[in-house]
Amino acid sequence: MEEIQTITPEELQKKLESGEKLELVDVREDHEVVFGMIPGAKHIRMGDIPDKLDYFDKDKEYIFICRSSARSGNVCHYLQDQGYKVRNMVGGMLSWTGETEYTE
Repeated sequence: MEEIQTITPEELQKKLESGEKLELVDVREDHEVVFGMIPGAKHIRMGDIPDKLDYFDKDKEYIFICRSSARSGNVCHYLQDQGYKVRNMVGGMLSWTGETEYTE
């Protein structure tokens, strides 16, 4: 199994601050994202990923986020095995100190 590429919360924050266009996907559950998501992230619950494959483009790289990086790591393995370019944010939202936005 090919190793999953990672990005630290600090690296991600620097990229966002520099205005880099990133594809962020938060795979946490609904009751978790109400406490805040990284601005610009798309919310797709981990269990919904198999039904949402048409959202993903194999020419783009996606950064996956969850609470601690375990679920997002599983999603990364699943999608990478199907030919998608993925990165896992290590430490998840527990390690994120940057800005968050709240959803309804």
